[in-house]
Amino acid sequence: MASNMDREMILADFQACTGIENIDEAITLLEQNNWDLVAAINGVIPQENGILQSDYGSETISGPAFDPASHPAPAPAPSSSSAFRPVMPSRQIVERQPRMLDFRVEYRDRNVDVVLEDSCTVGEIKQILENELQIPVSKMLLKGWKTGDVEDSTVLKSLHLPKNNSLYVLTPDLPPPSSSSHASALQESLNQNFMLIITHREVQREYNLNFSGSSTIQEVKRNVYDLTSIPVRHQLWEGWPTSATDDSMCLAESGLSYPCHRLTVGRRSPAQTREQSEEQSTDVHMVSDSDGDDFEDAPEFGVDDGEVFGMASTALRKSPMMPENAENEGDALLQFTAEFSSRYGDCHPVFFIGSLEAAFQEAFYVKARDRKLLAIYLHHDESVLTNVFCSQMLCAESIVSYLSQNFITWAWDLTKDANRARFLTMCNRHFGSVIAQTIRTQKTDQFPLFLIIMGKRSSNEVLNVIQGNTTVDELMMRLMAAMEIFTAQQQEDIKDEDEREARENVKREQDEAYRLSLEADRAKREAHEREMAEQSRLEQIRKEQEEEREAIRLSLEQALPPEPKEDAEPVSKLRIRTPSGEFLERRFLASNKLQIVFDFVTSKGFPWNEFKLLSTFPRRDITQLDPNKSLLEVKLFPQETLFLEAKE
Repeated sequence: MASNMDREMILADFQACTGIENIDEAITLLEQNNWDLVAAINGVIPQENGILQSDYGSETISGPAFDPASHPAPAPAPSSSSAFRPVMPSRQIVERQPRMLDFRVEYRDRNVDVVLEDSCTVGEIKQILENELQIPVSKMLLKGWKTGDVEDSTVLKSLHLPKNNSLYVLTPDLPPPSSSSHASALQESLNQNFMLIITHREVQREYNLNFSGSSTIQEVKRNVYDLTSIPVRHQLWEGWPTSATDDSMCLAESGLSYPCHRLTVGRRSPAQTREQSEEQSTDVHMVSDSDGDDFEDAPEFGVDDGEVFGMASTALRKSPMMPENAENEGDALLQFTAEFSSRYGDCHPVFFIGSLEAAFQEAFYVKARDRKLLAIYLHHDESVLTNVFCSQMLCAESIVSYLSQNFITWAWDLTKDANRARFLTMCNRHFGSVIAQTIRTQKTDQFPLFLIIMGKRSSNEVLNVIQGNTTVDELMMRLMAAMEIFTAQQQEDIKDEDEREARENVKREQDEAYRLSLEADRAKREAHEREMAEQSRLEQIRKEQEEEREAIRLSLEQALPPEPKEDAEPVSKLRIRTPSGEFLERRFLASNKLQIVFDFVTSKGFPWNEFKLLSTFPRRDITQLDPNKSLLEVKLFPQETLFLEAKE
């Protein structure tokens, strides 16, 4: 039976040979073959080449021929048995997805990242490098292979490489770059501005800083100290080029990518600070000039002067995870995240920075499709389970990944009594007295606790309280179980929300149609009212005009001289035909003015400004004649027939 150490080696070799990155799948296949490395590999490789061997008789399903030369079987582990019969979990051919390999290739002061499938060849890497480095393949020697020099036609899969690989390029046939060109390029770089995108790891915040090429690395670190409050000696950097070995080096000659380069900075853990200090004490000339300035910051990590210079060390003192009586929960969570990272590394859940109410808003009070579960981590430094739970369970990659995808994670430290009382008050307000009492009665050694909270309409339900004495698998199972409950509830909420939105949309459409109908009715009513008002106004005007006309007619009628008798001389007899065909007859004195005829016609309802008075033979418009002339003068004597015609 293989020991635990042997099994770890067998598992690593099995993953490297087969490309299976899923640890559970790899362990299952090894256990099916009794941890026989060769048998397990032979059980996987024939599937990838289209050959399935079975214990059921001599049945064989053929595919492309398996070439042992391109897939050499690795030597068996010392503890493996000699059985070569593959144990197949099923008779179905399994097609594995292509495995991706990452290569970082170094050439002089440049690094080139290449990502290829393991089915590619070494020559294809060189072709990519030829385009990136502008070096002919024939002049290029690609070194760094663990198996020694390889041919360009070698398939990467046959080398059984890990996922991440480092190589370097040699060009013995090419002369080194001339010093003059290098000097001119350096001078040009000194005058350029570099954009450094620096990520503060603990708070997940980015800073975009501009520096001239003549600025030194030390100046960058001092500027970052002003922004992050991380002393230079405690800064842990990622992303500096390998050529940046001295803080006094200027950015132009450090090998940074122009015009933009990404860096990551975090706070160095106490252990890392002590190791760095010990290294500095053995090689004093390598100490950054910032160490003297920042030396006074060492006690905040529990490191005294003796440790810095390699003298007798004292016991490390832990900084508190959270300040006591913190006024602002967001600031308290910032310190918690920074201290958690310094103790347990950067692979940990992303803790929500803000109050518990803000975490509720982020997790629950959004659209149903965007809701998440809320995980509350309760820390206690005095519990014997805390370090194990944090380092092995909470910082496991599978747990971190699952939490980041499905949960909002909020944390609090209950070590201090004031912080404990503050959280119990929050707990009683948000979850009720039962949960608060449950947490209050927990013993110190039962911490840390992990609370899984689900928002349900008007209340918050605690689905699970996970104590610190658990395993990664059990923790994952309980998280997945909570996720199943949440998913079922979420689907109902999504359905209800969709139905509610549909109803609201229908109601909005109905309200809009009703509003438009009201507006149309109001417009019609207003138009009708305007029409009626206009008609009333016109009717009033017409009535006034008729009244005026009638008044004029009556006054003219009364003002007419009396009709002369027939025997009076001289008398003019006029016969006037109206537009309706009726005749008006009257006698006038020949000496009467024409205006009296006009007044007579007007008194009968035919105003002379609206009607023309015409004679027949000859045809004349009498209304155009001088009204002050007599009838005799206008030749309307002794008798005349006239007719009325409306003016245009």
